[in-house]
Amino acid sequence: MSARNSQANKAAARERLRAERERQAKKDKVRRQIIVGVSIVGVLAAAGGIGYFVMQANKPTAWEAAKDAKVVRPKNTEGDNGTTVVIGKPAATKTLELYEDSRCPICATFEQAAGETVKKDVDAGKYKIKYIGATFIDKSDNGEGSKNALSALGAALNVSPDAFMEYKAALYSAKFHPEERDDKFAKDDYLIEVADSVPALKNNAAFQKAVKDGTYDAWALKMSATFDASGVEGTPTLKMDGKKLTVEGSDNTPMTVEQFNAAIDKALKG
Repeated sequence: MSARNSQANKAAARERLRAERERQAKKDKVRRQIIVGVSIVGVLAAAGGIGYFVMQANKPTAWEAAKDAKVVRPKNTEGDNGTTVVIGKPAATKTLELYEDSRCPICATFEQAAGETVKKDVDAGKYKIKYIGATFIDKSDNGEGSKNALSALGAALNVSPDAFMEYKAALYSAKFHPEERDDKFAKDDYLIEVADSVPALKNNAAFQKAVKDGTYDAWALKMSATFDASGVEGTPTLKMDGKKLTVEGSDNTPMTVEQFNAAIDKALKG
């Protein structure tokens, strides 16, 4: 090989090497730019994610928001914020005040035993009932079922007083009432499942929408505040003419039909 060809080959090789180094340098530069860009996007995404979760953490829950929401009063109510719920024939001169918490197991026991008797008496015009709903069990375990069920009762009351009474009976029934520790009423789907056992509420789109939208959440909180201001300390509590109905010779709420009839007959005469 001539010296001339050797020099030319070496020069060509050097040129190829230089060109390859330039191409590699450009690739490395592009790769570094991509890595930096991705890192920046990752940092921004992380920051955004943290910001989102912080915002969500500080966002009020539906029930916290309901405290300041406008109260939607169900039909068939009276008084401030519609928290006076009186059901019965206008001609009835006496009113039985009924204080209950939807999650209360003792309320369920009372309703399963004497609820049908109360309904028959009201239908017969012996007395009206004034319902005062409580949510104190939610406060004891940070639950939502008492509030949610009370809101759903508002939706039932908006349909009709009969729908309200039948729905209340269904919520307390042996079939549907959960144990106190099971906050099952916090689930809208379960409240709607219970409602499907009531003819006026079965597949009732307006009722279901009100439950899912929490239309009567603010009303439920106002009703609960009415209970808190009543001075009543437990549920179920029954009153007539401002006097608590009790089993003869005790301070206990009547829990059987016989005990209830004896207490109510005495109160109606008083």
